[in-house]
Amino acid sequence: MSGRLVLAGNVIADLVIEVPALPERGGDVIGSRTELTAGGGFNTLAAARRLGTEAVFAGLHGTGPYGDLVRAALAAEGIESLLPVRTDGDTGFTVALVDAGGERTFVTSFGVDARLTEAETEAVAARLRPGDLVQLSGYGLVMPVNGPLLSRFTAALGPDVTVCLDPAPLVADIPEAVLAPVLARTDWLSANAREARLMSGHEDPAAAATALRERLAPGAGVIVRADKDGCWLAAPGEPTRHVPGFPVTPVDSNGAGDAHVGSFLALLAQGRDPLTAARGANAAAAYAVGRRGPATAPDRDRLAAFLGEDPLARLLFGAA
Repeated sequence: MSGRLVLAGNVIADLVIEVPALPERGGDVIGSRTELTAGGGFNTLAAARRLGTEAVFAGLHGTGPYGDLVRAALAAEGIESLLPVRTDGDTGFTVALVDAGGERTFVTSFGVDARLTEAETEAVAARLRPGDLVQLSGYGLVMPVNGPLLSRFTAALGPDVTVCLDPAPLVADIPEAVLAPVLARTDWLSANAREARLMSGHEDPAAAATALRERLAPGAGVIVRADKDGCWLAAPGEPTRHVPGFPVTPVDSNGAGDAHVGSFLALLAQGRDPLTAARGANAAAAYAVGRRGPATAPDRDRLAAFLGEDPLARLLFGAA
């Protein structure tokens, strides 16, 4: 397999404010630190690009300060945008309030990114190449306008394209009429333990991975991400197995799941087998949680240094 990671989803702005505690209704609180960055699917694209896989943004971006922020962040990572700028509004944003205990509370306001058109999905489909990996998120599928369009777009993709789905926390809210055609066409499903439980009814991540693979077409695979415990891999035609994580002192878990997804798909695109790609993704996610910030996935040199004498480093990067 050799191709690009193409995100058919959203990249929006993230406004992160650290607060001692959430204010009471009608109240106010002084934030201690504020950061405005590109978010959404940006972290997945950046993780893949840093490991040497070409990454492409096939979502919407608007005219205004948030759209400018998104385009600048993508350009800084060497990520191409397939669709032109929308002039009928700005890109959306999320406000994330992080309290002293590390709990995150979100409010999201979508912009033009929630107003996809059929002509735009047709334009993306026309620019796909054989061997591309198309990444979808549950955040896009749950939107009233985007969801049905992305579902039809996905169902029509040919067999020379690999479809990857990250169901996201709102998976239970995706209409079955939207989700079912996507699952029928999904080649790789990567979910965290909570999402896997919601989709399968199984608390045990191994059982959830096995059950979810049975919901997909023959030849598809599933990863259930389990934070410090690594992940469970249900590769096509193989028994479900546990892939251990890498020990690390956690600093900031924000974006770790995106780092895992982007790294796994990047390594698949480079021809690695699913087990090697899953181990590499575990290492990339462990690296990311050891650093503060949302887009902290490593590049090849940093991941090799993190792995040190682990045989996986030579397997991924050779003698160098």
